[in-house]
Amino acid sequence: MSIAPPAPVHGATPVARRALAPDLARGLMLLLIALAHAHMYLSGHPAGFRGYALDGGVLDRLVAGVQILLVDGRALPMFAALFGYGLVQLANRQLATGRSWPQVRAVLRRRSLWLLVFGFCHALLLFFGDILGAYGLIGLVLVGFVRREDRVVLRAAVVGLVLHVVVLAGFGLLTISAPKGDTPAAMADPVEALVMRLIGWSGMTPTYFAASVVPAFLFGVWAARRRVLEEPAAYRPLLVRVATLGTGVAVAGGLPLMLVDTRLWEPSDLVAVSVYALHSVTGIAGGLAYAAIIGLLAGRLTSGPVVRALAACGQWSLTCYLLQSVIFVAVFAPYAGGLGTRVGDAAASGIAVVTWLVTVVLAALLAPRRGPAEAALRRLTYG
Repeated sequence: MSIAPPAPVHGATPVARRALAPDLARGLMLLLIALAHAHMYLSGHPAGFRGYALDGGVLDRLVAGVQILLVDGRALPMFAALFGYGLVQLANRQLATGRSWPQVRAVLRRRSLWLLVFGFCHALLLFFGDILGAYGLIGLVLVGFVRREDRVVLRAAVVGLVLHVVVLAGFGLLTISAPKGDTPAAMADPVEALVMRLIGWSGMTPTYFAASVVPAFLFGVWAARRRVLEEPAAYRPLLVRVATLGTGVAVAGGLPLMLVDTRLWEPSDLVAVSVYALHSVTGIAGGLAYAAIIGLLAGRLTSGPVVRALAACGQWSLTCYLLQSVIFVAVFAPYAGGLGTRVGDAAASGIAVVTWLVTVVLAALLAPRRGPAEAALRRLTYG
């Protein structure tokens, strides 16, 4: 007696059938995103390359140093790798239903276009440093790499690394030469802040695309083809190598900028720009290392309340990401809570951790239903 195969899924994967590792990675990644963004809402202090106060107290400088080594420039590449991984998963599900590649490509581009719209709205209402627009842009422009040969994907990733260094070096020179002013998050006039957020977003989105997300996105595409995170036991040696080497490269590459931004070392401008570019490019290795570490953990973890809560947060990653900005504006903005001018980097990071925990608890309580942002994106994508 033959058993009929399960019916193909035309839309998003049902929550109960999702692999643990990608969702766990997204849930933990959101902690890094919160830590990387919270201090961007502060103002009233001279800031270094990564936006941390140069005149902070000992605890503030300690927190800034740790985050420069382990968080800044590491969370964004991890997010990009997971985005590329998820795009391949989505394409594979669509192809498994019998749809042609042109039909699947149209779905991926429609989803990416709506993600770009989500990013625009996020910047319009909440946060100038939005990253959704960059992922929407990369989905629109590079969707063809989902079907390209491995050698083409890896060569494009290497070209992306070179472009990454060039763009970030230019951005570092601009950081040194341009006059420093308050970010849109620190502006007291809500209308002025809105205008400046959109101006900033329109410039940062293509910069993120060109300088930060392409290489990690392509490495994520390569890994998804092999189901590395779904089958971590089969790829344990690879994951161990990526986790070990990537972490070492990220820490070594981030150490010089940590010394500069905490004022333990004051090199020439040319050297400072060079270590800024080094920090950024080695952050790609750090982002991939974090994804590998979580893949290794997922292969050993049993389902428990903490694991389920983190995975639920990963399933709600778009909603939780947007909710972080809602909370940060309510707490830090001058026209809301006003803490942006009254706390330092250490306190901002503490608020970031609490914010992330709130989103984890919320997602866990409302699981297995989809987050509102995920549900909206799914409906807009599939109709």
